[in-house]
Amino acid sequence: MSFTQLGLAEPLLKAIEKRGFTTPSPIQEKAIPEVLKGRDVLAAAQTGTGKTAGFGLPILQKLMQGNKVSANNVRALILTPTRELAAQVEESIRHFGEFLPLKTAVVFGGVGINPQMMKLRKGVDVLIATPGRLLDLYQQNAVKFSQLEVLVLDEADRMLDMGFIHDIKKVLKLLPEKRQSLLFSATFSPEITALAQTITQDPVSISTTPANSTVDAVEQHLVTIDKSKKTTALICLIKQQKWEQVLVFSRTKHGANRIAEKLTRSKIPSAAIHGNKSQGARTKALADFKNGDIKVLVATDIAARGIDISELPIVVNLDLPNTAADYVHRIGRTGRAGASGQAWSFVCAEELQSLKDIETLIQKLLPRETLEGFEPQQAVPPTTLSKPKKPKKPKKPKTLSSASSAKAPSANTKSDAKANRSGAKKQHSRPKHRNNNANRSRSGNMNNSGKHTPQRATAQ
Repeated sequence: MSFTQLGLAEPLLKAIEKRGFTTPSPIQEKAIPEVLKGRDVLAAAQTGTGKTAGFGLPILQKLMQGNKVSANNVRALILTPTRELAAQVEESIRHFGEFLPLKTAVVFGGVGINPQMMKLRKGVDVLIATPGRLLDLYQQNAVKFSQLEVLVLDEADRMLDMGFIHDIKKVLKLLPEKRQSLLFSATFSPEITALAQTITQDPVSISTTPANSTVDAVEQHLVTIDKSKKTTALICLIKQQKWEQVLVFSRTKHGANRIAEKLTRSKIPSAAIHGNKSQGARTKALADFKNGDIKVLVATDIAARGIDISELPIVVNLDLPNTAADYVHRIGRTGRAGASGQAWSFVCAEELQSLKDIETLIQKLLPRETLEGFEPQQAVPPTTLSKPKKPKKPKKPKTLSSASSAKAPSANTKSDAKANRSGAKKQHSRPKHRNNNANRSRSGNMNNSGKHTPQRATAQ
């Protein structure tokens, strides 16, 4: 099937052709016709499947035919969990709409709010936003939703993992009841299923791979090892295998810094990205990683959202993630669009429960191996495959009020997650003898064991 057969307009086909796309991906082939029909959609779509085009192209086509947007209004709203992903989605939407007279904008925390308010002043057709900053802008009357036609929750599972459920519910109360709602998620937990049933009406479900599954093209390795030896073993493995581009995941910001520093001292050019890094530093580190100036990028889960590298060969989980769903997101960074990739997970005995949770979610026991010279002193006990928990029956959906009667959210609403928290708080200069009570703006039973002993590598 070609993009032409999907019923897309000529300006969109021209933009698609300009970017070298010829054949729609499975998620695009299934989602685009349903979105064009005006259906609500629930899509199980992993990173790298082309989901942004799956909802972006038909949304742009629908907006071509509507009324002109008025001041401060938005016609399509795309919510994402992080600023990196928001920026990436906005770039894609802007490219797809290159030959259309439509306006796009992106807003997120961690940067000044005033320029974002200026962009919204004349209204935008497509707004990509993180939940906290969107609520900040609404509190300052910088954005309105009376013309909203389409809502997209992108990477909905990640938003719930990051604690955005309350912010999402507050946003939903501001939106018109009559709208099209699209939800895209790599995993479908009971919480996601419940959320989906409260915001969609008679949705069509789309899936190109089983929900909560890992990409078949990714070769998964599980290395059992003591916690204290993980970084040293990683250095040896990188040098032994001659890896040139590796994305390493750390559970903590400080851990990411330590890993990057140790790798650099071992003559492996590396950089860390996490929420404590400035947006400029994160952008530079990612650019250096893409063009080969550094070999290893060490990231936390939040900072890694939005990393888009077409042929990333290696992903390493030096720490297992906090949630099993994050494992699916992490290794989805490699093996994209049919390309092959490897995912290595270094697991110590303390991470047994996390390992069990991952294997339960993906319904697969990961084959184990050890690295010669790094055999664990404390063994990781064998695991058995458990059945996934059944989803709880969701509560009856509440009727959402229209935008005209929606109650404004509290000014104490939590802003974007800590890593994406806005740094643009208002500062008021007042005489010392006056009281300053001004409100400040707030800016994701089979036994299993095994051993693998590659040649020992010596760190240089």
